Amino acid sequence: MDTTTCIVALKQGNKVYIGGDSAATNDSLKISIRKDPKVFLKDDPDENPWLFGFTSSYRMGQLIQHVLILPIIDKKKDEKDLFGYMVRKFIPALQKCLREGGYEHKKEERISGGTFIVAVKGEIFKIQSDYQVSVHAENFCATGCGEDLALGALYATKDCEDPEKRLNIALEAAETFSAGVQRPFIIVSA
Repeated sequence: MDTTTCIVALKQGNKVYIGGDSAATNDSLKISIRKDPKVFLKDDPDENPWLFGFTSSYRMGQLIQHVLILPIIDKKKDEKDLFGYMVRKFIPALQKCLREGGYEHKKEERISGGTFIVAVKGEIFKIQSDYQVSVHAENFCATGCGEDLALGALYATKDCEDPEKRLNIALEAAETFSAGVQRPFIIVSA
């Protein structure tokens, strides 16, 4: 279970927004505020913007941001089946990156990575630690120790038309009621 972090994602119109806090803990549960963000924008080789928001480990986030080579999205095949693309192409590239970066874990013959939210081409995906790709029925999702608090706030603000305000309210709710979530909040969009 994550002891820190709240990452929230929201799709509004053709745009996706991802926000996150800046808290980090060590094994002793001592908290610190990091300057290196948990949310970021990264372009693939065709200059498609990808949004990421991670929990689990800063090492995993650093590998995704600075090492992961995003596979090209075939306009004819992959854009029609973006979920399939994530399963067939993105996950194998992610696994290779985490394995070569020394982050992937193996326990009882089961391989795992970490948890994060990724958005591309106007779609939001949550990647679980077992490399499962999930897509939520709502136009929003969250992860981290503040997940439930943020989801409640996103649901309660569904009539608000300002996406950044909704994300800030969700992150503030998580910060108020979870010891593992702290400002500053960072929001990126594409």
